[in-house]
Amino acid sequence: MTRHAADQSAFEGRVSRWRPELVTCLGRVYGEDAAQEVADRLVAVARTGHRSRSPDLRELDELRQSEPEWFQRPSMIGYAAYADRFAGTLNGVGERAAYLEALGIGYLHLMPLLTPRPGPDDGGYAVQDYRSVRPDLGSVDDLRELSTALRGRGISLCLDLVLNHVAREHPWAEAARAGDEDKRAYFHVFADRETPDAYERSLPEVFPAFAPGNFTWDDDLDGWVWTTFNDYQWDVDWSNPAVLCEYADLVVSLANLGVEVLRLDAIAFLWKRLGTDCQNQPEVHDLTQALRTVARIACPAVLFKAEAIVGPSDLPAYLGIGERAGKVSDLAYHNSLMVQIWSMLASGETGLAARALQRLPQPPSTTAWVTYLRCHDDIGWAISDGDAWAAGVDPAAHRRFLSEWYSGDFPGSWARGLVFQQNLATGDRRISGSLASLAGLEVDDPGAAARILLAHAIILGFGGVPVLWMGDELGLLNDAGWADDVAHADDNRWVHRPRMPWSVGTGSVEPDQRGINAGLRDLIDVRRGLPQLHAAVPTEIWDPRDPGVLLVVRRHPAGPLLGAYNVTDQERWVAADVLAWLGLHTPGLSDAISDRAPELRDGAVPLAPYAAAWLIDTDRP
Repeated sequence: MTRHAADQSAFEGRVSRWRPELVTCLGRVYGEDAAQEVADRLVAVARTGHRSRSPDLRELDELRQSEPEWFQRPSMIGYAAYADRFAGTLNGVGERAAYLEALGIGYLHLMPLLTPRPGPDDGGYAVQDYRSVRPDLGSVDDLRELSTALRGRGISLCLDLVLNHVAREHPWAEAARAGDEDKRAYFHVFADRETPDAYERSLPEVFPAFAPGNFTWDDDLDGWVWTTFNDYQWDVDWSNPAVLCEYADLVVSLANLGVEVLRLDAIAFLWKRLGTDCQNQPEVHDLTQALRTVARIACPAVLFKAEAIVGPSDLPAYLGIGERAGKVSDLAYHNSLMVQIWSMLASGETGLAARALQRLPQPPSTTAWVTYLRCHDDIGWAISDGDAWAAGVDPAAHRRFLSEWYSGDFPGSWARGLVFQQNLATGDRRISGSLASLAGLEVDDPGAAARILLAHAIILGFGGVPVLWMGDELGLLNDAGWADDVAHADDNRWVHRPRMPWSVGTGSVEPDQRGINAGLRDLIDVRRGLPQLHAAVPTEIWDPRDPGVLLVVRRHPAGPLLGAYNVTDQERWVAADVLAWLGLHTPGLSDAISDRAPELRDGAVPLAPYAAAWLIDTDRP
């Protein structure tokens, strides 16, 4: 059998395997009668896309299918950046790839780079053309060349695919405004305010300060169009199967450029249901599963990452629960962990974090959490009222405390963040700011560098895929000139999107004056050799013995790993009974981070202020 014939046979085998599942999830969304026809359209999309897939990407498909846990390994570290702020252009990113490789990066998420609308574009998330690249960054050919170059260094490229909305200048929206009834049906359009007002009764506002409400009048449409985020971002109507087919084609097209991970932006908002907040509806997961199934047929090397910044109870469904387990997205942001890390650092208490993290079920063994400390976005205090009350904490008061602490308004705070999108009606105040400035480096707090490394140790030791935000490895502070660009002046999230400070004429960065970069590189190197940190290994959060120490256990045939994290500025303890229960009270007890035996006092391990330890038994066979 020729290679081409073998490849076609493999493709048809995937169709046979996955089409029944496709029909099942489509039936739940569009009804059984329509499911077969929509499935045929999606398989046709997959077939056309697969025919256009290059030989090297087909080889990648084979490799990924033979090593399906490739992204779960302890060696996998991610990095997220804006291409222009990291290196100017796509070609510039390629020229800086050696820096990423040396840092240990295996996954690079470049923030929105597909062509946005002119003018305000929500940081690139108001896409005008999914099939072209921002001209200032390069071309589609440059994108293809970059993905190939990165792959040669063992780095997988991740790009955003905005699912909930398009720019009002997108061809679909332009056609709708010109009177095309088929394209008008791609959007939620209402002749009067009766239905929008009915929805508004239960809808929150994403940007209450500069984009109040969820609907915008458009003269050309002669109607109200759904605009969850901004008046220039039109929500698409996923109850129309044609929309699903359009996005399936975009998935395959981006995959054929060498994109290996698609970050599904604003995924929680896809399905609208009257009387709800129109987030996290069951159809969201069926639609994601349908798109994922198309990818498994056409381009099985591709992973899906769900951008679901939602409450703890809604989070697990984005990786799949019940019959959808492992069939929705491969990766999802562990927003709850991120929030709880910042909560612990401000309060010096781990009880609430332990309670909240214990309640989350283990992700399916074929998936992984994305663990992170900062991203391009603000921080919203997504803390469950139930978790807070159970931990003896007033949830409203605690969220207020966190906003005041991280904006620097609370007495004694070392943080220097900015309040983002204060909602006077609800009291909600989110926070912008770089990791270093939020951790106290901007005010030269003596504990800041240790806090930064502690926080990184938590996300690196939790399991999953840790992703670093550009500049956090250097301790970059808030960008003091964030508002100088008039296009950004009303959006203070740009304060934590500074440009990379490359030394003039070199491929290096500024000297590591506080040891943050060296310390982080050491943590990454140590992580690579610990099988306990493979993402498929379950994570256990133990009840705190010392209220200032978070205890995270990873059990593996090579022996358990106990991650112990002191979130306070005082010496704390890992209790002797914790070591005894895990079988770590042995002569081989070692801290993998320091590569030496920890001090024992009456059988307990002392932890210095803001110290982390990864405790293992090195004598275990």
